[in-house]
Amino acid sequence: MNPFHLAMPVRDLDTTRAFYGGLMGCQEGRSAPTWVDYDFFGHQLSFHVLPGGGIQGRNPVDGEAVPIPHFGAILPWEEWHDLKDRLIRGHVEFDVEPTIRFKGQIGEQATLFFRDPSGNALEFKSFKNPERIFQS
Repeated sequence: MNPFHLAMPVRDLDTTRAFYGGLMGCQEGRSAPTWVDYDFFGHQLSFHVLPGGGIQGRNPVDGEAVPIPHFGAILPWEEWHDLKDRLIRGHVEFDVEPTIRFKGQIGEQATLFFRDPSGNALEFKSFKNPERIFQS
């Protein structure tokens, strides 16, 4: 699999570092006074200081109001549960509480949504059957 690169806006680098480097445990890469890179589960995630906000909304999915835009990672089942527990211990407020979505269907998955300190929405999921990630 080829790693992706994604650049996202943040309010400041101090809270970004505390969140992604501290709570999330991502390894910091290169940085400058207005941006920082992280190894985000094998992918390059860049955060650039951009005061203000962006376009945000919600979309209904399986009875939940899913934040748009959002990004995240697909984790192995046990790793997803470990992250969920770490977020709960860290008192993270969930946009969508940890749940199992599409129970009994091809795309059955564990999922949760929360926001970083700059308001960027993240989703972490895990598929019960990883070989079915792209099946409908």
